[in-house]
Amino acid sequence: MIKDNQKYLNRLHLVMDATLTALAYMFAWWLKFESIFATKDPNVYALPMETYFRALYILVPAYLILYYSFGLYNSQRVSRSWDDFANIVKSNVAGFLGFFVTLYILKQINFSRTMIGIFVVINVIQLMISRMAVRSVLRYFRKRGYNIKHVLLVGYSRAAESYIMRIDSNPQWGYDCVGVLDDQVPLGTSYHGVKVIGKIDELQDYLDRNEFDEITITLPLNAYDRLEELVSKCEKTGIHTKFIPDYTSLFPSNPYTEDIAGLPVISIRYVALTNTLNRAIKRLIDIVGALCALIIFAIPMGIIAIAVKTTSKGPVIFKQERIGRHGVPFMMYKFRTMEMQDKRTEEDGWTTPGDPRVTKVGRFLRRTSLDETPQFMNIFLGQMSLVGPRPERPNFVEKFRDEEQIPRYMVRHQVRPGLTGWAQINGYRGDTSIRKRIDYDIYYIENWSLKFDIKILFLTMFKGFINKNAY
Repeated sequence: MIKDNQKYLNRLHLVMDATLTALAYMFAWWLKFESIFATKDPNVYALPMETYFRALYILVPAYLILYYSFGLYNSQRVSRSWDDFANIVKSNVAGFLGFFVTLYILKQINFSRTMIGIFVVINVIQLMISRMAVRSVLRYFRKRGYNIKHVLLVGYSRAAESYIMRIDSNPQWGYDCVGVLDDQVPLGTSYHGVKVIGKIDELQDYLDRNEFDEITITLPLNAYDRLEELVSKCEKTGIHTKFIPDYTSLFPSNPYTEDIAGLPVISIRYVALTNTLNRAIKRLIDIVGALCALIIFAIPMGIIAIAVKTTSKGPVIFKQERIGRHGVPFMMYKFRTMEMQDKRTEEDGWTTPGDPRVTKVGRFLRRTSLDETPQFMNIFLGQMSLVGPRPERPNFVEKFRDEEQIPRYMVRHQVRPGLTGWAQINGYRGDTSIRKRIDYDIYYIENWSLKFDIKILFLTMFKGFINKNAY
């Protein structure tokens, strides 16, 4: 059973972490006092080696408790390496601060603080390497059919299809959906190789006859009256039970919950940028970033302006109405990349491959996204942001708002539109899937953080400027 494997894996992690933590500490002591980098001042070597190493009796158990507290011994089957790294750093920073406080309380002034700092750096590096190695080995074996977690789904729904699709796309997770129980869908119906194998009323028989590692309840909305009964059956067997609601399309990817006198309440949409402090920080960065960009791009923008003016008739700057935050329209600036045309032709749609309206200079500007540089002025004026969903034209907003296939389209207007965004660096710009673009935009809105913005800006420098979908 997987739960037994997890028990042994946790023991392995525990022994490995204890050993690596002790080795990192001893190596830090050697670097500080015995290596060629060691400080030779005898006053620094005030404490004997035994005193330093005696601290390991407390330090190693304390760090193992910290690793446990920060979730390093939870199942990492579907987590990302970044989450591991973040938890390792957090636990070591907490240990570092705890070590300092302990030495201060004990009035131990001769214990080398520098050595502690060296230990923390080494410990973070080697723990991350060891976790990545274990993760790689496990995923290697899982892809080949070992260490597999067998899952039975109860209820055929959109939630079930989404779950099956993700498992099918990530064999390294080591999940095997053995089948689905459902009353409405015919037996034998298959989705990504997972078949409906029985009725929901047969759940107890399947629990008695088979050894499942996990039961995942994925009932459709109209069957929720059976939820309590099914959970009770599963829990009596002691099998780990999960529930995936069939209304995830209504919820953010990271739900925000409140506790109202013991009653859990889930907010349908949590937007971090509704917080005044978050908005102020983002706006300050936009102002500073826009000013710096306008200074840096001043000469290139001057050259582009001359090229546009001398190669085709019409104004250098093209202004077009777009929809901004809270649905407020504004005029967005770009370098003109097309021949002059009447407004009706302009609003017909996006450009297409080989579009004759695009000038030779304009084609280069579109490909390199240099036509967007005047939008730094929109950012400075507060109409746009450095990072956010791309602003759309009013006629397309009207069209997409009423389409049932894109039910959450207007959520993107809860924040300022951006010069670049999560959808754009993932390839969804220009004539690409609107549905996918909105999914990425909403993910950004629901998971906004300053770190996320910096990541998007950083990635934009490497893959956001060249636009293969610009014609």
